[in-house]
Amino acid sequence: MKKNLLKGSLFTVGASLWWGVIGVIYFKFTSFASTIELTVHRTIWTALLLVITTSYFSKWGEFNKIISRKNNVFILFITGLLITINWFTWLYAVKTNNLIDGALGYYIFPILSVFFGIVFLKEKFNKNQIISILLVITALIYLLIKLGQVPWIGIIVAITFSLYGLIRKKIKVSSDIGLLIETILTLPIAISLFTFLVMNDLNIFSLEKPVLSFYLFWAGLITLVPLFWYTKGFELIGIGPASMIFFLTPTAQFILGLFFFNEPLNFDKLISFIFIWIAVTIYLNELRKE
Repeated sequence: MKKNLLKGSLFTVGASLWWGVIGVIYFKFTSFASTIELTVHRTIWTALLLVITTSYFSKWGEFNKIISRKNNVFILFITGLLITINWFTWLYAVKTNNLIDGALGYYIFPILSVFFGIVFLKEKFNKNQIISILLVITALIYLLIKLGQVPWIGIIVAITFSLYGLIRKKIKVSSDIGLLIETILTLPIAISLFTFLVMNDLNIFSLEKPVLSFYLFWAGLITLVPLFWYTKGFELIGIGPASMIFFLTPTAQFILGLFFFNEPLNFDKLISFIFIWIAVTIYLNELRKE
């Protein structure tokens, strides 16, 4: 039992830090490409690598079972669009030095997921969960009043990821097969966008730029490694501990944005983060009780 706990924790910590550190550094490095092209390559190469891993692990039976139902295909198309929007928004945050706002989204998405669960799935809730939700709402209203703007990057990241998790609950499918189907379904959109970039000479990926193209190819691997690690960790230690460890991701992104990439953090934004951190602390304490 202790061996599984240690192994699962290491997988989950590795996945969280990969998302929070390695992913940030890689996509910052490849920001010579547009956000659209980065999203396109993340979709295309993720799909290709998932085809390889699905063949290696002999999971085409699960794939065929899931796509045999039209309702599953429709749901996974919707979740595919949601995760693509999520990827695009976060990549935009990295490229435009708004990593702190992206981190805000990943801090509040689990709490938003609780809210969506209460509203749409009629899940049970307690006083502390309501307090954490109200604190997040207070933080966002405070930002709106003090800065006169909505932190749209964080909100889109949080909403798309929360809705993604909510809708994916309707289908019992492993993470990798689900993502494979999602990327295959959104592949026509990705290819159409890349064709548009090529026709307007806006693409980086080409035979004329082999080195830069090689860098972009790694977008798929950067996406999949933490997915497999987190899934493995989740299987070994369960949803509660894995969800708690996940908060290493936005924390690492916040620290990188503030101290490494020198993104601004004024007093009012710090106050809103304090509200959110209190909400996260309450949320984590509720997870600990489960």
